[in-house]
Amino acid sequence: MSEIALFEQKEIRRIWQDEKWYFSVVDVVTALTDSADGRKYWNKLKQRLREEGNETVTNCHQFKLPAADGKMRLTDCADTEQLLRIIQSIPSPKAEPFKRWLAAVGAERIREISDPEIAATRAQELYRKKGYPDDWIALRARGIATRAELTNEWKNRGIDESSDYAILTAEISKAAFGMTPSEYKRLKGLKSENLRDHMTTLELLFTELSEAATTEIARNDDAQGMVENTDAARRGGKIAGDARENLERQTGRKVSTPGNYKHLSARRQMKLPEGES
Repeated sequence: MSEIALFEQKEIRRIWQDEKWYFSVVDVVTALTDSADGRKYWNKLKQRLREEGNETVTNCHQFKLPAADGKMRLTDCADTEQLLRIIQSIPSPKAEPFKRWLAAVGAERIREISDPEIAATRAQELYRKKGYPDDWIALRARGIATRAELTNEWKNRGIDESSDYAILTAEISKAAFGMTPSEYKRLKGLKSENLRDHMTTLELLFTELSEAATTEIARNDDAQGMVENTDAARRGGKIAGDARENLERQTGRKVSTPGNYKHLSARRQMKLPEGES
């Protein structure tokens, strides 16, 4: 998920990927230099660093972040270590305060990992500002906490790589909804957006059930490593999948829909298929 953080009232866009924060380099440069055109400053600095053989520039990632016009655009991003190296190349009296700010941001994330409720509370405020309805926000926040509990459980059971998390999540999703997250995103017409930010309340409920069930099964079986946790993921997902199919038989309506939140209206309602609420 991408977010906005503030350093001395300057907006710093950031995104959580691969278990770490990545920050928009242009935003950081603008905040440190008070440049009228942070992008131009960064382009010149980038050229100089390349000429000096600085690998920090070539190692920068590009992620889609919301631009001033509201569109998602590829943006040069750096993690904390890369940013510190870039900051060293910028003559600015704000460098030291910014380093302390980075440390505070890191400490905030550590607190959130140890106490998922902190992250859930912060997420609620973010979604509220974006215009999501309160009932949806409550479910999404609870789902974030459930997901954090599951990933912490995986860490304790020998799952260390984010790629392994993706594999296990895909197994849960296939068992719960009959499709992987990437297939689900295609159903909803999504690209770089977070899938769960575009789920209906029912989709969120079954997602939470599948992950809570997976956590409970992994604990009960004392699952260790990928093989055993993959089995737990499939079984946890199937519990939600069976419940979903039962509901669909009772109502005659599919739980998984192409509806999404890409087009929030002034009334803050979800874009849903006809008859859905």
